[in-house]
Amino acid sequence: MQKVIVATKNPGKAKEFIRMFKPYGIEVKTLLDFPEVEDIEETGGTFEENAILKAEAVCEQFDQMVIADDSGLMVDALDGRPGIYSARYAGEEKDDEANNDKLLDELKNVKEQDRTARFYCALAFASPGKSTVTVNGICEGSILFERKGTNGFGYDPLFFVTDLQKSMAEIVPEEKIKISHRAKALRKLEDQLSQLFSKENDQ
Repeated sequence: MQKVIVATKNPGKAKEFIRMFKPYGIEVKTLLDFPEVEDIEETGGTFEENAILKAEAVCEQFDQMVIADDSGLMVDALDGRPGIYSARYAGEEKDDEANNDKLLDELKNVKEQDRTARFYCALAFASPGKSTVTVNGICEGSILFERKGTNGFGYDPLFFVTDLQKSMAEIVPEEKIKISHRAKALRKLEDQLSQLFSKENDQ
């Protein structure tokens, strides 16, 4: 059986990939299965560059197919910040509440119509001896003036989803997996899987 490694230690992300690869008879492993793998320094200047760095580093280490993602929040009034620094916006320690507090503070004088933002996800698929494939997904919205909802994580309580007229944290998981930035990127990757894996099998 072929295997693909998902370069994440997030069990929730792993479940999404397991569902996606099941029809192809491909076993999914994550970095939780390989505790000896050290964190890969994200030195890229874009989400795509960081996703590629992670995917190719793990692919080289294990000589297996690897998927990695890098995602975050981009706020227009902040010139695209926090961007690739979303997880550590308020400091090196990943702290969702501190990140949200900093975001609210930086936007305290910004009017509602100027608080447009988007969640962005880049996925990189690396395979031994082949060019790395990248796809992306975007979820458009805006930043609220206060937290709403208790679902999700990260900036979800402050991110107002335009299409649904709810915060991301007010959306049930079944809705989120249809409209989120990662869901959209996953669908793009899934559209390419048959082609990618037919090539894999032709080697």
